[in-house]
Amino acid sequence: MQDPQSMDALPPAEIALRLEATGVNKACLPACNLMLLGLLGGVYIGFGGALATLVGSETTLGYGMGRLAAGLAFSLGLFVLVVGGGELFTGNNLMVLAFASRRISGHALLRNWGVSFAANAGGALLLALAIYLSGVVDAPAVKATTIKIAEAKAQLGAASAFLRGVLCNMLVCLAVWLSVAARSVEGKAIGVALPVSAFVALGFEHCIANCYLIPIGMLNGARVSFADFAGNIAAVTMGNALGGVIVAAAYHQIFLGGRQQRHTETKSAPLPPLRQEIGLLRALSLR
Repeated sequence: MQDPQSMDALPPAEIALRLEATGVNKACLPACNLMLLGLLGGVYIGFGGALATLVGSETTLGYGMGRLAAGLAFSLGLFVLVVGGGELFTGNNLMVLAFASRRISGHALLRNWGVSFAANAGGALLLALAIYLSGVVDAPAVKATTIKIAEAKAQLGAASAFLRGVLCNMLVCLAVWLSVAARSVEGKAIGVALPVSAFVALGFEHCIANCYLIPIGMLNGARVSFADFAGNIAAVTMGNALGGVIVAAAYHQIFLGGRQQRHTETKSAPLPPLRQEIGLLRALSLR
């Protein structure tokens, strides 16, 4: 354990322990609180998507730098969620740390994932409708960008969307991991911004972000059917879940798995000779 007054990042083993405990707390959240925090999480991610769309419209930075700038803008959503509070399905895939340690049940894990996903999707959809009705995306350049993004996502094949979802959530879970490591708000901002901007710039897919980005494009006239939208969300969601489980399982094996093994070995290890003799003498004296 580090000095509580230190501003150095927490070591990975302590991050794992904190996220394991966080997973237990998340599993115990009342359904009402989980739903409200999930709605907020969906809205926050939608705000990040809205800002990224604006930043990515008519940029003169060039293809790569323009996408990186949009990614930095998108990181607003996860940063607000991490610091301000909220539930996010993709980040909650790290609850596998607590599940693998047998501190929460499979039912509790799936309950959290199911409720948080539904609430996140609802929050993102509501924000898309609110932003459309507000008229803030009526500017021709921004409107064209919303349509372009939605159509590009809808045209992805299932396999491509799935794999992009896997890669995306590996980076999102890494962002959550790094945010826990940081001791300051500034450190959390950096820890979130770098992985999130990377997944946006690289074109990976995030199911909750897509629950904002595709509907706002559809509302603005994108040629995307409901079946296209549902197919993208299904493939990306499965990919996101797998990516998060991969990261959580790897970190559990590295930082928490040995703890369980040592505990088992301690329970099953034979007593040293001296302690065996003492135990025998005590047994004889009781007779």
